[in-house]
Amino acid sequence: MRPIRIGQIVPSSNVTMETEIPALLRAREMVAPERFTFHSSRMRMKHVTREELAAMDADSDRCALELSDARVDVMGYACLVAIMSMGHGYHCASAERLHGVTAQNDAAAPVITSAGALVDGIRAIGARRVAVVTPYMKPLTEMVVDYIRHEGIEVGDYRALEISDNLAVAAHDPMDLPGIVAGMDVSDVDAIVLSACVQMPSLAAISTVEAQTRKPVITAAAATVWAMLRALDLPTRVPGGGTLLSGAY
Repeated sequence: MRPIRIGQIVPSSNVTMETEIPALLRAREMVAPERFTFHSSRMRMKHVTREELAAMDADSDRCALELSDARVDVMGYACLVAIMSMGHGYHCASAERLHGVTAQNDAAAPVITSAGALVDGIRAIGARRVAVVTPYMKPLTEMVVDYIRHEGIEVGDYRALEISDNLAVAAHDPMDLPGIVAGMDVSDVDAIVLSACVQMPSLAAISTVEAQTRKPVITAAAATVWAMLRALDLPTRVPGGGTLLSGAY
């Protein structure tokens, strides 16, 4: 049986999604028989602003078409804030449109957005109220919080790290995240969104923050892997991926 092909639509300056998604699925390979290969197409974006995000999103159809040429088995749109900046509920419209692009190329593949995966993952673990950490500037962070709230999920405390350069986001030390969360009020939340951004590294800190807070921790990358596995009808147990990837959801 050939390996499962994972397609990723990524911003041109994103260097994290192509490390954390493979790392999670390689960890899964240690406990499950399936094997994976990884394939990407890029949309131009250097700075995390509304203008660049909108221009980048317009290029996503081309990326989906290119990846469908490779006959990938599932496709992930790896920019949460780009989707959320396009308006409430856009994750549904984007996934449907991009799936249509693959179908028109006789290579229909399910399309996951990291934005939709995060929302669905929060619901899956039964969390009604979350704390959120983002690398974005405050206006974009408030937009992300509003998007999550519009999906019927309450947001308690949240932090905007205010990093506008996308490569600088990737350079943020994930082991700074436990200290950031320690400075937040998470007493009234059901779960913590440790990174609402697929470019901000967080995988190394998931277990630490779960132990520190005794609450489930979700990240955009972990949620994307969870949603991909569900789309592939595969078990969702991934060692080191946190509560959502425990195999229980």
